[in-house]
Amino acid sequence: MSTRVDSTGIKLGMWIFLYSEIILFGGLFVLYAIYFYDYAGYFAEGGKELSRFFGSLNTIVLLISSFTVAASITAIQQGKKKMSIGLLIFSICCGCIFLVNKYFEWGAKFHHDIYPNSERLVNGEPGINIFFGLYYVITGLHGLHVIIGMTLLSISLVLVIRDKITQERFAMLDNSGLYWHLVDLIWIFVFPLFYLVL
Repeated sequence: MSTRVDSTGIKLGMWIFLYSEIILFGGLFVLYAIYFYDYAGYFAEGGKELSRFFGSLNTIVLLISSFTVAASITAIQQGKKKMSIGLLIFSICCGCIFLVNKYFEWGAKFHHDIYPNSERLVNGEPGINIFFGLYYVITGLHGLHVIIGMTLLSISLVLVIRDKITQERFAMLDNSGLYWHLVDLIWIFVFPLFYLVL
C-alpha cells in the first residue's frame, strides 16, 4: 500500500513538472506566432534554408523511439527484462541519432554564416534574424531536453540491469518514458513551425 502511494505521488510530481515544461515551450510557441504574424514572408524564406530531410528524419527517429520506450515499459511489466533492456538501448541510440543529425544541421548553418549575431543575420532583414533567433533558442532548448531524456533513460537502463526496476517496481522507467514522450511531443510542434513554414 505504501509503495503504491509513493509511486502515485512520484507520478503526480512528474506530471506537474511536465506541465511546467509545456508552459515553457507554449510561451515560446506563442512568441513565434506573434512574430510570424508580422514577418510571415521572411519566416517562409528562413524555413527554406532548413533541411526538410534532416527535419523529417529526426521526426521519424523520435516517433520510433517514443514507441520503443513505451514498449520497454510494457516489457518490464510483463517480466521480459532482456526485451526491456534491448528496447531502452535502441531508444537511447535514437536519441544519439537525433543529436548527431542536429549537430550536422547546425554545422551547415554556421558554415553558411547563419547563426546568432552573424554578419549575415545582423545586416539582413529583421524577420530573418528573428526567425533564426527563435530557431536556435527553441531547437537548442529541445536538444537539451533530448539530452536530459537520454540521461533518464540511461539511468533507467542501469536500474533495469541491476534489478532495481522490476515487474513490480517500474515507476522510474514509467516517469522517464513520460518525459521522453514530452520531448517527442514538443518536436511534433517544432518540426512544422520551422521546417514546413509557408
